Amino acid sequence: MENRVVVTGLGVCAPNGIGLSKFQKALEIGISGIAHIELLEKLNFSCQVAGKPNLENIDLNKYFNKIELKNLEASGLVYGLISGMDAWQDAGFSFESNTEPDWETGIIFGTGISGVERFRNAIYDVDEGRVRRLGSGTVMQTMASSISAFLGGKLGAGNQVTTNSSACTTGAEAILMGFDRIRSGKAKRMLVGSCSDSGPYVWGGFDAMRILPRKFNDNPTMASRPMSASAAGFVPGSGSGALVLESLESALERDATIYAEIKGGHVNSGGQRNGGSMTAPNSDAVQRCIRQACFDSGIHPSDIDAINGHLTATSKDPIEIQNWSEALGRSGEDFQYINSFKGTVGHCLAASGSIEAVGTVLQLVHKKIYPNVNCEDLHPEIEAIVDKFKIPQKAMPFSGKIIAKASFGFGDVNACIIFKTFSERN
Repeated sequence: MENRVVVTGLGVCAPNGIGLSKFQKALEIGISGIAHIELLEKLNFSCQVAGKPNLENIDLNKYFNKIELKNLEASGLVYGLISGMDAWQDAGFSFESNTEPDWETGIIFGTGISGVERFRNAIYDVDEGRVRRLGSGTVMQTMASSISAFLGGKLGAGNQVTTNSSACTTGAEAILMGFDRIRSGKAKRMLVGSCSDSGPYVWGGFDAMRILPRKFNDNPTMASRPMSASAAGFVPGSGSGALVLESLESALERDATIYAEIKGGHVNSGGQRNGGSMTAPNSDAVQRCIRQACFDSGIHPSDIDAINGHLTATSKDPIEIQNWSEALGRSGEDFQYINSFKGTVGHCLAASGSIEAVGTVLQLVHKKIYPNVNCEDLHPEIEAIVDKFKIPQKAMPFSGKIIAKASFGFGDVNACIIFKTFSERN
């Protein structure tokens, strides 16, 4: 018999808010975290705007000890520690120095690139023959699995502790990997999520590909325009989102707050065939992923009440909407509510799925659909598929129970999660 899996903790370190209350308020009223980045201008980037968490008022002593703070660079590791530890505490757990590992708790926390700034500095030291200056901090901050390793030590996790990496699908994939582990009885609790580094060495390749907007450097909050006719490319972002997943039995035993239930999901790849490539989706695979997520969840596609899409503010947005319509068999006024949070946070790359999953759960908790930002000029191909009312421009009351969250990534990879308002009746 499979275990039911619920969400009992949330944490977020996003460009438009660090912590649940700030993030939720920003999503609800459309506060953007996208800003002009002086360094990008200095380095002659065409796109000089980005989404980056503001750590100025964050006390990092809450998350790192003195040794860990030494030579620590602001990076995805820092963002991930903030969101992961906040989620763990939000679930009602503490950081006790027990002598035995917690064999029932694991971590799956993904990333795309880790410790780029520290790695850059390390290269200069090595090239100048200053190898001894590197120290153990360089290894800890640059290995891909540093985020799960750091969190594993903070929690004393004795179950699976690992890091996944699947481009923009990383966060959603990590959630489903943790979900599967609990559902199959291999763990009671899993801290899951993802993080992404910020800065020119992460974003430079995208700028060189000319897929970032170049005409909004003086108006950064207008730059990210999912589903808009004037969308000019995705705005790069960074940050982290984290969720504590738990078996329903464990959550009820300790009388935990339950934010939502994960009913199921699916991960697949289009194989870079039939229109799919490193940068474009195989539409058949996307549609199959959505349908299989419904099947795995034991729901009919018509049961979905809202969608939080990937929707990056590129030419692929109309294709994604068409795929949702064909996969779910709905269009026009019958289409579900759909939104994208990238208008206010940008595309946070490997962290996008986890940050947006936290926002998706908050919609169920607060019974609201958060607005789409910067798509007042809805793309005509999208408007031909979906009634404008179903793409809200302001927060709307929401009485639905089920939201589908999807992420689609470089390399033609896909993931879709089905979240549902918790009820003790299955």
